[in-house]
Amino acid sequence: MTVSVDDELRALAPQVLGTLIRRYGRFDACEDAVQEALLAAALQWPAEGVPANPRGWLITVAVRRLTDQFRSDDARRRREVAVFSLESPDVLVSENDDTLTLFFLCCHPSLSEASQLALTLRAVGGLTTAEIAAAFFVPEATMAQRISRAKQKIKQAGAQFAMPPPEEQAARLQVVLQVLYLMFNEGYTTSSGTALQRSDLTAEAIRLTREVHRLLPTDGEVAGLLALMLLTDARRPARALPNGTLVPLSDQDRTLWARPMLDEGVALITATLPKGPPGPYQLQAAIAAVHDEAPRASETDWLQIVGLYQLLARVAPNPMVTLNHAVALSMVKGPEAALHMIAPLDDDARMAKHHRLASVRAHLLERAGRREEAREWYALAARRTTSLPEQRYLEGKAAALRSP
Repeated sequence: MTVSVDDELRALAPQVLGTLIRRYGRFDACEDAVQEALLAAALQWPAEGVPANPRGWLITVAVRRLTDQFRSDDARRRREVAVFSLESPDVLVSENDDTLTLFFLCCHPSLSEASQLALTLRAVGGLTTAEIAAAFFVPEATMAQRISRAKQKIKQAGAQFAMPPPEEQAARLQVVLQVLYLMFNEGYTTSSGTALQRSDLTAEAIRLTREVHRLLPTDGEVAGLLALMLLTDARRPARALPNGTLVPLSDQDRTLWARPMLDEGVALITATLPKGPPGPYQLQAAIAAVHDEAPRASETDWLQIVGLYQLLARVAPNPMVTLNHAVALSMVKGPEAALHMIAPLDDDARMAKHHRLASVRAHLLERAGRREEAREWYALAARRTTSLPEQRYLEGKAAALRSP
């Protein structure tokens, strides 16, 4: 399958699924039918050419698959089959785009974060179960069960294919953005395995966030998240050496950064920030922009970054914000002030055994000249991470601090 066909199918998948669910209900049956239609297109279009109306083609094939599925069901489905058989799929083709409604359905609050992520990738992203399983290093059967349970839970919750009431939309949108944020982060720094990053997963997160931004162009946090992804992913070409060795931000060759992506991200967050009180994604994007605009690491405006982290800590306090804030603070007030800032995280159950806390403490201790303590914390961080590239990097840092 060519890249152009693949891109078109991914873009059309949520539109086709939204059309079927709106007309027929039954998320699980409609989603299975759309997946079969996508597979048929993947096999036929490269050889026969993309049809003049690709969306209508997919809807027609999906409706036929849905009809076949109901024909194999028990007698109580017979009346539905009769309706399907008489109805032309052409009547379903309209200009309505139900993608945002589909996002809200996949991110239903009754589902866990893992299930929301899997279902979004499947239903909105158009990825196969095998592709999603590979992205998260789990067996295909495990991922299939997760997706199946998610569909059943949505059904049991009585979720309707409709936009949430206005009073719920803001909260539900935050779930959608959180799922996209998690998807991007998992692709940018994989949580386990031999690869540092999964460019296919980050690309999919950016594509889907662009889609939400297209549907909600005036929402500042949607724009902020898209800008954050662009500004972060722009550094990807410089994040690792050809042999896979991780390169920290301070040591990266900035001439390798993707300039068009960086420029787009800076322009987006620059246009968004003045429009209202900034949310957490906008603030993170602003921090990324300050980093990316510095020609050299030594020219980074750390004072501005510390100020932005102070705002972020008030808007959305969490342990990871504290860790990153501490690193920035160390560049302004020294490592001892930063060590004092992260000390309370030892009592935080979410962070006490996280490799990031150990690695940040090691970095700060190294900057403070406390080499032996730093070596021990780097070694501990290496044992705690499940990412092989990170493990090798941390082991290398520990080894470099051994006494001669």
